[in-house]
Amino acid sequence: MHVTHLSLADFRSYARAEVALGPGVTAFVGPNGQGKTNLVEAVGYLATLGSHRVSSDAPMVRMGAERAVVRAAVVQGDRQQLVELELNPGKANRARINRSSQVRPRDVLGILRTVLFAPEDLALVKGDPGERRRFLDELITARAPRMAGVRSDYDRVLKQRNSLLRTAALARRHGSRGGSGGDAALSTLDVWDQHLARTGAELLAQRFDLISVLQPLADKAYEQLAPGGGPVLLEYRGSAGEDLTAAGSREELYERLMAALADARKQEIERGVTLVGPHRDDLVLKLGRLPAKGYASHGESWSYALALRLASYDLLRAEGAEPVLVLDDVFAELDARRRERLAELVAPGEQVLVTAAVEEDVPEVLAGVRYAVAEGEVRRV
Repeated sequence: MHVTHLSLADFRSYARAEVALGPGVTAFVGPNGQGKTNLVEAVGYLATLGSHRVSSDAPMVRMGAERAVVRAAVVQGDRQQLVELELNPGKANRARINRSSQVRPRDVLGILRTVLFAPEDLALVKGDPGERRRFLDELITARAPRMAGVRSDYDRVLKQRNSLLRTAALARRHGSRGGSGGDAALSTLDVWDQHLARTGAELLAQRFDLISVLQPLADKAYEQLAPGGGPVLLEYRGSAGEDLTAAGSREELYERLMAALADARKQEIERGVTLVGPHRDDLVLKLGRLPAKGYASHGESWSYALALRLASYDLLRAEGAEPVLVLDDVFAELDARRRERLAELVAPGEQVLVTAAVEEDVPEVLAGVRYAVAEGEVRRV
């Protein structure tokens, strides 16, 4: 799988940009702040419907513009598809496949798959649980695009349930339950519990399956990056700190979530928020016997984050079309040994997109097409 052409309109700093791409390595080189990351961010957005830099679409629309358009021609085997996304902050985004077919944005998922390495990846090891949940869920969706619908349903149910809990909590604080809607909110909570547990069980099952296949790949990748430094261990922990990695079937997970919701009901009503479920869980990353967060050195943390990305790449490649590899200004963050090892491991990829501030940051093994990026222009050199 690879991108043959990228088109941008009012995306980030670009009023217009047309970039020809092909298999092998393409490096975008130029001073910081000139728009290199904007290009690979656009590629990643087409693959995931999200950015590795921001949590909302608004910052990706050029200042003064109403909308942005990202379009790419994607080749997989002997098939080429044109995928387009229109970003409309405050409104519904639009999507097209092969120009004529208007579809839901999530219907484009799976046409392009990417694995992105970026300085932000260090947060996978050192950051909050939300970073690791996002890592799992984006990889789950890359493996099975239908999971975008499950994730959306879970978020919708969670939002509705939290709204009901807030209503009940306010009613209780004001000492008036029926008149303020508290009883009405509680009367429908059982139904929303079932919806949350059902979609949550599906999401948990997919997370557990992912961890089981990702574990050996991550351990292998870490050994390649830092020989003798492992092993690495991935443990899934629930909101109460329990290890859920070896949990059972979807039905068992559903029953477990229903029981947990029932146990937490009183506390949830008091606090006005859902306290159990996949949105509260964490992926604990261990290096040897200790959690990497708080114990791993800076270099070990980097190796761990890179190992997770390399494992993701190996998994997606083994299960279908080889994803596009994107390395966004990552080499400047690494010491010489890790830089060379990472470059050697990704060099054989079908398509590798690299950004760097200076030529010297691009390892020699990644020699390929070069683009100079400066003052809003992308020029092949």
